[in-house]
Amino acid sequence: MLKLIFLSIVQSSFLVAGQTFLKLTLDKIGKFSFTWSCIKEFLTNLNFLFCGLCMAAATLLWFYILRHFPFSAAYPMISFSYAIGLAVSILVFHEQIPPVRYIGVALIILGTILVAQK
Repeated sequence: MLKLIFLSIVQSSFLVAGQTFLKLTLDKIGKFSFTWSCIKEFLTNLNFLFCGLCMAAATLLWFYILRHFPFSAAYPMISFSYAIGLAVSILVFHEQIPPVRYIGVALIILGTILVAQK
């Protein structure tokens, strides 16, 4: 199961990176609307390109995980993205995190590790 945990952490990292690049795109573009000028801004934004590449990598790795591991073990591993997302919110977006959120994420990770046990 160590292989599943490792692959899941990599997959979750790609997932969080994609969401991070999407947030950076949205912060730069401002108000979203379904107009050609807004869509053009998205399509010419480098962060949006990186978002798509990271999401594609996460999806391809997820295909591999689903193919080679039981769904009941693989699906809870997505929860690693909560811990990685918390780290990104601190390191990239400089957010203040309340202590209860750290406790919640720690419990999620503990549960994920327990699920990975045979």
